[in-house]
Amino acid sequence: MSTPVFEKTGTDRFLAAGSATARLYDEARRLIPGGTSRLHYHFEPYPIFARAGAGCRLTDVEGDERIDCLNNMTALIHGHADPEVNAAIVAQLQRGASFSEPSEPEVALARLMVERLPSVEQIHFRSSGTEAVMMAVKLARAFTGRSLIAKFEGAYHGYYDYVQVSFSSTPANWGDARTPRSVPSSGGLSDSVGEEVLVLPFNDPQGVERLLEQHGPRIAALLVEPLSNRSGMPLPADGFYAFLREITRRHGIVLVFDEVIAFRLGTAGAQGRWGGSPDLTAFGKIVGGGLPIGAVGGRADIMALLDPTHGPAAVISGGTYSGNPLSASAGLATLRKLTPEAFARLEALGERMRRGANAIFRAAGQSAQATGAGSLFQIVPTDRPIENYRSVPRDAAASAWLARLHRNLLAAGVIVSRGGLSCLSTPMGEAEVDECLSALEQAVAGLQD
Repeated sequence: MSTPVFEKTGTDRFLAAGSATARLYDEARRLIPGGTSRLHYHFEPYPIFARAGAGCRLTDVEGDERIDCLNNMTALIHGHADPEVNAAIVAQLQRGASFSEPSEPEVALARLMVERLPSVEQIHFRSSGTEAVMMAVKLARAFTGRSLIAKFEGAYHGYYDYVQVSFSSTPANWGDARTPRSVPSSGGLSDSVGEEVLVLPFNDPQGVERLLEQHGPRIAALLVEPLSNRSGMPLPADGFYAFLREITRRHGIVLVFDEVIAFRLGTAGAQGRWGGSPDLTAFGKIVGGGLPIGAVGGRADIMALLDPTHGPAAVISGGTYSGNPLSASAGLATLRKLTPEAFARLEALGERMRRGANAIFRAAGQSAQATGAGSLFQIVPTDRPIENYRSVPRDAAASAWLARLHRNLLAAGVIVSRGGLSCLSTPMGEAEVDECLSALEQAVAGLQD
């Protein structure tokens, strides 16, 4: 694998000395640490800056247009500036952007979510996926009277202290595969966090059972990211989520699915595809139609801990923008367009993308693959089977290969994340997928230089 080379190629005018991007980045870096408030979008030598988006295409401040296969980190399932979503936003904006009081759009979005997900009897809105996970953890702790949290190695659940564990561990510190270490994935965490988070091996029922038999009586919640992009999007082994459902019930543990990303897999999300029937589910991204949102929903007896109608709520909540009508209106318009037929079409396009990408990697002799499901796909720098977080190479050569491919794709006119995370949007058709595959073929050919 080659060392990344960052030269100006194709239409990448953003790399030119004195470009609008370079000037904007210098100003941003002076005002914002690293030049961006979103660490995941920082890459060398500096990121492109967005000016506008329409459908599946994004235009940067240089005027260069690319197909967007990232869609605000998977949040924009209908792409940019969807007319129906925009109309819903404008109509609500003319009535008011936010209120102290609850509003009709919040109720309508709650009704739609409850109707679509059998596991969700009630739902509570927040302002981000991180907040949704945080609330799910608090609810589980209050419901069980326990404090220990269990999660899977490599799974990312946002920026709450108790879930910022072992999503970026390395062979140098991750410990034994059957009993992964709890490794802080950020500075600033309490020293006690590692002792309060049990890390489990994904797709390993025997390993999970052994750890839960040992620690089960102290565990409040088991968090599951059904399709983990930091783990290379390994598909669950047959029956794995049903096994998690059974063993958590046996130990009195609240099973929490984090569907902030995976909810774009179908009308009932990942749980509709693979089962599991979680007690609680965290949502975000597409649920807000491109505006900030989070939600936690699930069993009525657990959600009742948030209910203040019979005295003080057991779990206190708030949030100036929680359930705001603007995000709810955008989310409602977005989800209403996501019919079974729309999901089936995205599924077919996703299969076309993954199949075509894998054919390109094989033809070029590259040890890489496109993984994923539905409209989600991920470029992973290995051709070996992806079973869990440890299946994905973590060495410098793999990182360099991804960095070079990412740069080459930008030059060829396609946006993916620097870690290979990618997704499709409903404005795309077979022609746009084939355009992406042609760009990938060009980008892979550039790796030979």
